[in-house]
Amino acid sequence: MSGARARVGAGTRFRYDGETVELVEMATTTAGNEVVLKDGLGRVRRLTLKELLFSDRAEVIPDQPGPSADDAEEIASVVLSQLREDERDKVLERAEHVREVLTGYRSGSPELTRGGEPRPDYAPGRQAGPKYAAKAEELGVSVRTVKQWVADFRGHGEAGLAPRRKPSGRSHPSTDERWVETALEVMVEHTDQSRPSRTLVIDRTRARVIARFGPEVVPQPSRATAFRILAELEDRHPLFRLSTKRNRDIADRPKSPYGKLRPTRPGEYLLMDTTRLDVFAFDPLTLRWVQAELSVGMDWYTRCITGIRLTPVSTKAVDVAAVLFESFRPRPAGRNWPRYALWPEHGIPRIALVDVAVEGVGLASPPIAPETLVVDHGKVYVSDHLSSVCRRMGISIQPARLRTGRDKGPVERFFRTLREGLLEVLPGYKGPDIHSRGENVEGEAFFFLDELEEIIREWIATVYHCRPHASLVDPGLPGLRMSPAQMFEHGMARAGYIEVPRDRDLAFEFLATKWRTIQHYGVEIGGRRYRGPGLPPPAARSPYDYRGKHDHWPFQEDPDDVTKIYFRDPASRTWHTLAWEHAPVTGMPLSEEALSFARKLAAKKYRYPDDRLAVADLLERWNLGLGTTLAERRMTLRLSREQAAIELPELDAQTAVGLPSIHRALGVAEAAEQPEAARFEAEAGDDDEADMEDLDEDADFYADALEDA
Repeated sequence: MSGARARVGAGTRFRYDGETVELVEMATTTAGNEVVLKDGLGRVRRLTLKELLFSDRAEVIPDQPGPSADDAEEIASVVLSQLREDERDKVLERAEHVREVLTGYRSGSPELTRGGEPRPDYAPGRQAGPKYAAKAEELGVSVRTVKQWVADFRGHGEAGLAPRRKPSGRSHPSTDERWVETALEVMVEHTDQSRPSRTLVIDRTRARVIARFGPEVVPQPSRATAFRILAELEDRHPLFRLSTKRNRDIADRPKSPYGKLRPTRPGEYLLMDTTRLDVFAFDPLTLRWVQAELSVGMDWYTRCITGIRLTPVSTKAVDVAAVLFESFRPRPAGRNWPRYALWPEHGIPRIALVDVAVEGVGLASPPIAPETLVVDHGKVYVSDHLSSVCRRMGISIQPARLRTGRDKGPVERFFRTLREGLLEVLPGYKGPDIHSRGENVEGEAFFFLDELEEIIREWIATVYHCRPHASLVDPGLPGLRMSPAQMFEHGMARAGYIEVPRDRDLAFEFLATKWRTIQHYGVEIGGRRYRGPGLPPPAARSPYDYRGKHDHWPFQEDPDDVTKIYFRDPASRTWHTLAWEHAPVTGMPLSEEALSFARKLAAKKYRYPDDRLAVADLLERWNLGLGTTLAERRMTLRLSREQAAIELPELDAQTAVGLPSIHRALGVAEAAEQPEAARFEAEAGDDDEADMEDLDEDADFYADALEDA
């Protein structure tokens, strides 16, 4: 499998200022890490490692094949998003046959052995020729076809097995597969409930199919056929013939035995999981209390958190992809974070740099290029989006066993550490369950989603990464307990090199793909019109076959910033940015949810609203004192205080309640430590005290906030 990583060390070649140079030496000086480069004429030059890795003048030359932004083939998300459900199922089935030919197992791993595997014709160690012949005879195709499948799979994964053209016709089965899958979904939902009758399952399946797809879209099978389908599904998910307890035991049973993964170096395994936090958050757009879900990525060897993302209500596949991308490109550290919590730009821990003063803000977490993802079976983790990104980046996916939290034990333990070390000391903590909830939790102070995410990021950097863990030990020194930051240094000493992304343009592939036509005014997505250089003319024929249409083009969109989209020219293989026509009105990133809320506000105020008025009106409401309702005024007051730049002193790293993020979110500052001019300036300006007196008249506003959430 090709990877998106490139090794940097002695012998690595770079393209610097248009000429090829070779790295011959790396040295640590008082000015930082430096490298010595030699060109083809034997001339030697010396420059910093930071400039070599992050400057636009330098580009790494990989020593092995791998993905690149200018590849001739399409990215996996573009190829797979053109397929129908039956075509996607056929590609997945064909991939299983190819993996059986290559490894002897349909899953590709002996750890996920299915019944009867490996079959004698495909036993590991047998020559490839007989395997090709046996598979060709089994599927009724030629040996040349099987060889072509294997070559396509090795080069491009499942996307290489996708059909190049859409089939001319489609055979309709006697029973729609959507009805069967819905019936199985209803059966699974009754796993923890009392045993239902077959008639009840059939009635609920029919009602759900009509509500989900429409009354005439999916044909309903006859009663006799429905009973036969349930009998077949009984083998996949027992529900009717055994006791309910036995059915639950079978549902919780893993399909095959799993071995214990033992990481040996940083980046070998990246654990990813999502949990619902035990604190309430406040959505500034809908003005409601919302549940917040936290998605994290953890390097198994070091226990370092490489990426987090806090989302309201639920998590989407693009959010998980953003967490994965953060491990490649970490976010900058906070402005007021202590020095020991920062990571240099090249990822080497500060403790490994002798007498080096690293300039700049630094990173919030170490950059780690993962080799394998360990995830559960959540919908966002088995989505085509994440699978395509991982296949493209050369990252394997190792699914955990169903309902077996110990397969991802370190990240599950992190969630508990987060709750006990940070969340329970925050205002608005509601406990792990309803029986642990306080009497008036919603009446306490609260945090907006961005504030809560900033607090968690700072706690991870200043407390979690610096505190020794009982499970982080060196086999040679079993009594030594190391912190994640120290374990990262230990792993660097064992691995002996660092890895960097081979192409920064690969970041576009982490975004979602949208298929749209090109009109004379540009491209329209969600009622927003985009235009910019590099866009083909409206009459241009698309080289893609999107569901039988040649007038649709793929565009990459970031739901957190809809002010621009991205398009890759199919001829030059270069990316272009298309700007939203109303982007100058905002002057800042605007999420899709914020725009939707702005449109609702404008529809109530104007007879003929448009996006320009909607965005301008929303920005006005986000300024101090322009909200028309009491709830909006409280929101704008809160946001105005959040936007104020207050410099806070350095606090103790081991105390969660002393984090600068919490003080900034709550607006807490010691008056004794502020200069007289600063205190006078804070009290001047708008009549904030009068506004707060108006708010005190409805002090119980949030007492019933949960009823509306």
